[in-house]
Amino acid sequence: MLALRPNCECCDLDLPGDSPDALICSFECTFCRTCAEGRFQGRCPNCAGQLVARPTRVGQALRNNPASTERTLKPHAACN
Repeated sequence: MLALRPNCECCDLDLPGDSPDALICSFECTFCRTCAEGRFQGRCPNCAGQLVARPTRVGQALRNNPASTERTLKPHAACN
């Protein structure tokens, strides 16, 4: 099951579990659409993998399996 990380690891924007603006790589590195497309050109700065839309979790599924609350920020050069 995806962890659904709660924020963009570049700009720290909140990305709730039902956000359509969250993008992830195969390692679940999580970025907002603005950073993923504007700063990283659709590639994860950690693994160079493709950033794709994170599936949303809604309704009872989100209530039964809430998103992670552990925030991650990494010092990517493009984020400064």
